Amino acid sequence: MSDLQKYISKRKNADNEFEDGFEEGYQAFKIGALLKQAREASGLTQEKIAEKLHTKKSAISRIENHAEDIKLSTLEKFVSVLGRKLEVSIR
Repeated sequence: MSDLQKYISKRKNADNEFEDGFEEGYQAFKIGALLKQAREASGLTQEKIAEKLHTKKSAISRIENHAEDIKLSTLEKFVSVLGRKLEVSIR
């Protein structure tokens, strides 16, 4: 178990509020991180993505850093600009 995983486990056990909101917050972070990683792998800047989506760089930054309330249609547009396909699964 990594140090981060140990810390998260310890916090979850000690703090019910942390545990209650952790998964939701983590999923939002993960989506933004995946989008940023895909953008960087495609060799595109936030400015270039913004230009292709007819928006501002600040909007792209907000998506990558605060993806907790992003629309599915926005995700689809973002990944299509990267030449990728969005897949959604329910487990």
